[in-house]
Amino acid sequence: MSKILIVYCSMSGNTKAAAEAVADGAKGAGAKVTLKKGADAKPQDLLECDAVALGSYDAFSYMGGELKDFLDRAFYPTQGQVTDKPYAAFVTHGGGGKALQSIESVAQSFKLKKVAEAVLVKGRPEGQAIADLKALGAKLAKVAAK
Repeated sequence: MSKILIVYCSMSGNTKAAAEAVADGAKGAGAKVTLKKGADAKPQDLLECDAVALGSYDAFSYMGGELKDFLDRAFYPTQGQVTDKPYAAFVTHGGGGKALQSIESVAQSFKLKKVAEAVLVKGRPEGQAIADLKALGAKLAKVAAK
């Protein structure tokens, strides 16, 4: 059984709802899921998972501070130990969605391997957005199981 870590930050609840949809998709594909807010996630969580999903709201065209804080804290303790670990990203936004670029840039610094196109959700996830988020989680789980 693959282990999927989902690290997110949320202020309005939109990104939390998105993270829960990603978790549902990964669980549905048979993965064990750990869902954590950025402030609660530890570098060890990143080392122990088979794949990671990173989620944030769009904060002035950048990822939210809580996700950035986790990535800052995890970088040196995991350096060289997470190379090619599968990852995917998701972003909630009010009309921008440019925070994705910052997540992908930092993921490249970790040398994580992007395995799915990011899901961008305007506002609270519903309908097709939930389906897309679940599919993202399922894909991450399937890639991690290989």
